[in-house]
Amino acid sequence: MASTRTPYVCLNCRLTRPLTRRAFSASTHRAEALRPATAPKPTPDVKHIRQNAELYSKNSVDRNYPTHADYPFQIQNLSEEARRLDQDLKTPRSRIKQLEKAIGKLAASARQEGGNGENTASQEELTALRLEAQKLKDDSQEMTTRKTACTEEINRLALSLPNLSSSETPVGDDPRLVEYLNFDPQSPPEWIANPDPSRSHVAIGTSLGLIDFTSSATTTGWGWYFLTNEGALLEQALIQYALSVARKRGWKPVSPPSIVYSYIAEACGFQPRDQHNEQQIWAIEQSEKDKSKPQRSLAGTAEIPLAAMYAGRDIDAANLPVKLVGPSRCYRAEAGSRGVDTKGLYRVHEFTKVEMFAWADNFPEAAGKGLPTSDDLFNELLSIQTEILTSLNLPCRVLEMPTTDLGASASRKRDIEALFPSRLRAGADLESAWGEVTSASICTDYQSRRLGTRVRGGATKDSRFPHTVNGTAMAVPRVLAAILENGWDEKRKVVVVPEVLRNWMGGLEVIGESS
Repeated sequence: MASTRTPYVCLNCRLTRPLTRRAFSASTHRAEALRPATAPKPTPDVKHIRQNAELYSKNSVDRNYPTHADYPFQIQNLSEEARRLDQDLKTPRSRIKQLEKAIGKLAASARQEGGNGENTASQEELTALRLEAQKLKDDSQEMTTRKTACTEEINRLALSLPNLSSSETPVGDDPRLVEYLNFDPQSPPEWIANPDPSRSHVAIGTSLGLIDFTSSATTTGWGWYFLTNEGALLEQALIQYALSVARKRGWKPVSPPSIVYSYIAEACGFQPRDQHNEQQIWAIEQSEKDKSKPQRSLAGTAEIPLAAMYAGRDIDAANLPVKLVGPSRCYRAEAGSRGVDTKGLYRVHEFTKVEMFAWADNFPEAAGKGLPTSDDLFNELLSIQTEILTSLNLPCRVLEMPTTDLGASASRKRDIEALFPSRLRAGADLESAWGEVTSASICTDYQSRRLGTRVRGGATKDSRFPHTVNGTAMAVPRVLAAILENGWDEKRKVVVVPEVLRNWMGGLEVIGESS
């Protein structure tokens, strides 16, 4: 599939994408977030990186982190240096103990022989021993300081590396088509043969009084909007419908906060800036007296606060999997150029999203014992997304996303894209009309290692880091836009409301003059 695409903003990813579906080395511009004393300690798998340096190096290149390709080898070298320093420290430490004993005995002997004083020979010997001991201590301290610096640098480099990609993930820039939903490429919708750019959610929503961009330009500026009348009802209906589908599958509802510590966002794989050093995540301004306190940021997705619910905590294996679904307001700086394909609700600064997040046990025998794995939960996420979008009558396609499209935390990701009639231009390829509406990811133990979440008990005595998965149940603005464009009845000048939403809209079947 072609890799040249319109400006693309991933719902579950960490950044605004450039014109091609390529991730960037976001941690190049990583801001070091101040961490409180109570923050969980990140635990990267340094041993695995050290033993598989070639694998991690190639993975960095495949993931479009070329500047990180040498990190695994630096980790190897620093680990070897730390090991040598540890060995070298044994001799002076042993000698220091010997000297301290000798100094103690000599000092005691001198006091016995000379009363309250020390004879000249004993004093000279004591001075020599003390000088030797001090030099060894200074040398030891220097080596200890260097060893600590090595360890800190090893951890920094290890935490900067992206997650290893799944074997299911295509290497390169091009996604792999998995399937279509509500769409037959051999029998496409009639509007594809005669594209009409005016069939846009902006024109439809404005004419029907569902969206107000003019007022938001006054109140807040570009990138915000008001949903009005049936538009506001449609937002709430989408939220309630998504929650009902997820709850039916056993996902527990949570209403999370929209502000998080900045270090929590980074631990989840969200980076504050894009490859042009433009702001992507908004930080809360702090007064001078609060500069010493941890920075807080507006959450770009409920994934961040949901992941943090178990930060620094143990989960009883008997309680896994833990499956949460939470609606929240999301905030994205969304820096970068805008075009006609992102006009309106597709790329906005604030929006409502219903997010799913789960933890699964992580030990080799889990699947054999019939316990749900992260792969099982990933498939469940996709099943929920498929049910929702299919029932909304939206023509979609499911894509297995390539390595260059994955954020730092994901090992595997699938996107579902809907057709947007307003994106198709006369003579243009159908490729330009697709736009992402959901995303689902497996993050293995990337997030739990950085948030200090562990599993204890169960089939194995050893504690371990659980795997996490996340996915969009409902990205309201994009799905609402897709419903307006695909549900538009040109003859009647109305939007047909999907049947599954009508219970939450007072039985309303259409929006427009005939409603």
